[in-house]
Amino acid sequence: MADSSFKYSGKLFMIPTTLGDSNSLEVLPAHIKKIIAETDEYIVENEKTARRAIKKVLPEKPQQALKLHLLNKFTELADLPSYLNSCKEGKNVGLMSEAGCPGVADPGAEMVKLAHLQGIQVVPLVGPSSILLALMGSGMNGQGFCFHGYLPIDKKERKHELKNLERISAEKNQAQIFIETPYRNNKLLEDMQQNLHPGTRLCIACDLTLPTEYILTCTIQEWTKTKVDLHKRPTIFIIQKDF
Repeated sequence: MADSSFKYSGKLFMIPTTLGDSNSLEVLPAHIKKIIAETDEYIVENEKTARRAIKKVLPEKPQQALKLHLLNKFTELADLPSYLNSCKEGKNVGLMSEAGCPGVADPGAEMVKLAHLQGIQVVPLVGPSSILLALMGSGMNGQGFCFHGYLPIDKKERKHELKNLERISAEKNQAQIFIETPYRNNKLLEDMQQNLHPGTRLCIACDLTLPTEYILTCTIQEWTKTKVDLHKRPTIFIIQKDF
């Protein structure tokens, strides 16, 4: 029976994916397989990777039965409401990210907003979030933290932002989390080594859930003596300066 709080019986399922080329059912809960088996329509960032993700979870699902809507930087905002039409007809729709949890550092948040506005039930499913996994493994403040996405590309602006985040972390006892385009990871680490206080703690968490997973927290001073190659490896950075 549909909940009376919602106008339609169809639901928007937020379906997580793996963070890389790993065994899906070692990372994702078994319930994901049931949802994918019952869902033929999806909102995705990239058709090719979405089809691959579905096939990894459920190889026997006919690919020709899938109906995929693209949601990326080229998508017209005016097209988005129509992606939820099937929910209004009593059918479920799946929302998938390129990696990890949809709606978190992900354009899928816009679809979730529309679903709420249209009276469609949103069902987030359990899956890997690189942001939370990194925070869990960092030893930093899990009760006070902030995710900032990407830092400025301009060197001067980036230096200012790093200093600002370091100051906030000390004032609020708050872990500051951010990411970088993978091919610029090593340069970001250099910038932090050059501009942050030697005693500020930095956690680097990359290739999470993969065989090459690497998580290490130490001070900036200690990082200057540690060699690690982060080039083209999906990485989460967390800093915290203790009072």
